[in-house]
Amino acid sequence: MPIPAQRDPAETRRRLVRWLAGRPGITDAAVGELEAPAATGFSNETVLFDAAWREGDRPAQARLVARIQPRHHAVFPDLDVARQYRVMAALTGTDVPVPRLRWFEDDPAVLGTPFFVMDRVEGRIPSDTPPYSQEGFLVEATPAERERLWCSGVDALAAVHRVDWRARRLDALLRPDGRVGVDAELARWRAYLDWASPEVPVPAAEAAWRWLLAHRPADPPEGPALCWGDARISNQVFADFRCVAVLDWEMATIGDPRMDLGWWIFLDRHFTEALGVPRLEGMPSYAETTARWEAATGRRAEPEVVRFWEVFAGFRFAAIMARLAHLLADWDVLPMEAGFATDNPAGRLLAHTLERGVPPRSDAW
Repeated sequence: MPIPAQRDPAETRRRLVRWLAGRPGITDAAVGELEAPAATGFSNETVLFDAAWREGDRPAQARLVARIQPRHHAVFPDLDVARQYRVMAALTGTDVPVPRLRWFEDDPAVLGTPFFVMDRVEGRIPSDTPPYSQEGFLVEATPAERERLWCSGVDALAAVHRVDWRARRLDALLRPDGRVGVDAELARWRAYLDWASPEVPVPAAEAAWRWLLAHRPADPPEGPALCWGDARISNQVFADFRCVAVLDWEMATIGDPRMDLGWWIFLDRHFTEALGVPRLEGMPSYAETTARWEAATGRRAEPEVVRFWEVFAGFRFAAIMARLAHLLADWDVLPMEAGFATDNPAGRLLAHTLERGVPPRSDAW
């Protein structure tokens, strides 16, 4: 479902030209036509554009991406593009591939809300819409190419978890009360569900909540790590089926990195099992995925712990989908009476997971 148009492209382009021309040392700024990717998520507004300028006597040009804080919707109550920018800046120079950052602008007079601009990384992104499991370059790829992409993506995920977050001054991602670990994440996402759907109960999420409370694992003995938050191949850019950029840091936090592993698995199941299609040939199993992650991080991910974080991922995703249902109703795209808040692929997959066992035994494992 597309996000309703949020701004006038011609006016936005004029504003970007004026803003770019006002950057220190920049003259003769020009901005090409704007493009808003149809397959992007709901949590940020994304605008693609080409720009050219002069810095002193030197001409410069770049393909750029602006990530703009939403004005008319909020998937997350605490969304902050400045926070995303700081995370990506801290990761520059690490083993985690991130785009080159150009500028951050906190003055809402420019585009209405804060935004940042980064280079556009050349490559391909497995699509959410249409699902990468049904259409697109992954369907057309060979099994060996799919395996290379998946393994490279897992390696990039593991690189996130190896980051020395204290040395990189990412302690700002800690909760205000300083709590870290499974109980902190449960409290955070319970509060999110209550905010996201205060008047419409989400049965699958409530069932998962009861299961999660009964199956809390111990926090990792290696201590907390930087967690990406939205860990999936659809948030990675690939060139020659190798990860060259990790995107979308709005859910980043400090916590148990196995939380990312659970999200990685559940989101892939969402694009396959939940849609009634098999995983593409060549994609490593989830057991192989876990073993690769363990080898790359030096951490353990016991099956029962991965299962917990996979159910937790389903709980989170069901809560996010409930929030999207309210937004779609606000935009007159889909009325609440349609039942999308409680009947959607994520919620059905979560319910099915709890009914069959956690996770169901399948070839994917």
